[in-house]
Amino acid sequence: MDTHPAFTHIQQEIDDNPVVLFMKGTPMFPQCGFSAAVVQALSALEVKFKGVDVLADPSLRDGIKQFSNWPTIPQLYVKGEFVGGCDIVREMFEAGELQKLLEDKGVEFAN
Repeated sequence: MDTHPAFTHIQQEIDDNPVVLFMKGTPMFPQCGFSAAVVQALSALEVKFKGVDVLADPSLRDGIKQFSNWPTIPQLYVKGEFVGGCDIVREMFEAGELQKLLEDKGVEFAN
């Protein structure tokens, strides 16, 4: 089976970071409204997370979609588990489910 060259990098980021957001731009300077919305939700919960800019590497931008079998960016992973994209994260945040998921997974919050 052919594996995408970016899969190793993607898996490493997911393994190394309890919360990782594959996004367009950076947490400080999101380059699309959807990425910005997920950053806002995570920031509102004061979650420590790593942003990975898919615009910096075309193979990463293509690879993350294949890796997760999810067609859009941003993509949020918590403790190795794919959570979803912007709409799912926003709905979970508004319903209080995102905070519960993060707490249940033992994710660190900024104090």
